[in-house]
Amino acid sequence: MKLGIIGLPQSGKTTIFNAVTRGNTPTTASAGRMEVHTAVVDVPDARVDKLSAMFKPRKTVYAKVTYADIAGLEGGSAKSGISGQLLNQLTQMDGFLLVVRGFADENVPHPAGSVDPVRDVDSMLGELLLNDLIAVERKLERLTEERKKGGTDKTINERQTGLFKRLQEALNANTPLRKLEFNPEESRELASFGLLTRKPILTVFNMGEGETAPQAELDHPSVALMGKLEMEIAQLGPEDAGVFMKEYGIEELSLSRMIRLSYDLLRQQSFFTVGEDEVRAWATPRLATAVEAAGEIHTDLQRGFVRAEVVAYDDLIALGGMNEAKARGKLRLEGKDYQVKDGDIMHIRFNI
Repeated sequence: MKLGIIGLPQSGKTTIFNAVTRGNTPTTASAGRMEVHTAVVDVPDARVDKLSAMFKPRKTVYAKVTYADIAGLEGGSAKSGISGQLLNQLTQMDGFLLVVRGFADENVPHPAGSVDPVRDVDSMLGELLLNDLIAVERKLERLTEERKKGGTDKTINERQTGLFKRLQEALNANTPLRKLEFNPEESRELASFGLLTRKPILTVFNMGEGETAPQAELDHPSVALMGKLEMEIAQLGPEDAGVFMKEYGIEELSLSRMIRLSYDLLRQQSFFTVGEDEVRAWATPRLATAVEAAGEIHTDLQRGFVRAEVVAYDDLIALGGMNEAKARGKLRLEGKDYQVKDGDIMHIRFNI
């Protein structure tokens, strides 16, 4: 699971990256070079904390999300398509965090000359959409040439032409491709094509202290946070950070919500394994089966899967422990086709 942090230059992308990763990557760009910084981040989850307090394991492991701080997008780049290294990096991402500047700072000029978050959101979404439109039209041109030459299977050509014409029609109507539904065959067809508007997106309004987020009508989730302040808090030690948050009346950093939204954006859910050695949250796609979830733990568990012992998190907490859950019949056996629920606590029985 990898999310690319994107946005216009001077939007505070690296500030957000530092806040979310508790890092100190320089916030000034390196002239002439495109640098991509990545870091793996724990997904905050109070359920993991409660399970760890219950089982007192030697090790506690949270679910993870990987963030990549990518070079800024330049307005107008999509007239000829986003090219080179930048496009290559963008296509590798599972989704995007679009950082939009909402803070005023006369020492950091906005590339457009003024701060207007709604304008910038529209501009960046337009860049991604126009880039896809260019790519789709080029693909349709190649399909037309292949059809004239007769060099490809006619059935395949017709199927692909129909698919890409549907994409072209949506993009011409300013509809991002993530809004369309595709059957499994079409999804496989498009998987390697790197279309940017198929990827989920979360807009992050990077505000100054005391500023409120703009009222923007978006077709995707958004979150507002004070990037510079949250970066400074994230770089403090736990004790100092706690004192600072108490002083300012901050119960939870917006950053934590942003990470959880990132996880949700990728349509992931968590199941847990528990014991004296380790309490761990595992990420698995929604609607994953028990045997697929077993594969997240280890391929041997998937290969030799027999049954899954499952108890719901809420039941376990309410009853106070695994023995009580067993006694009350809340621990059940499930087969390989069982659809894992968010919060399931699982023990995989396997035989190899």
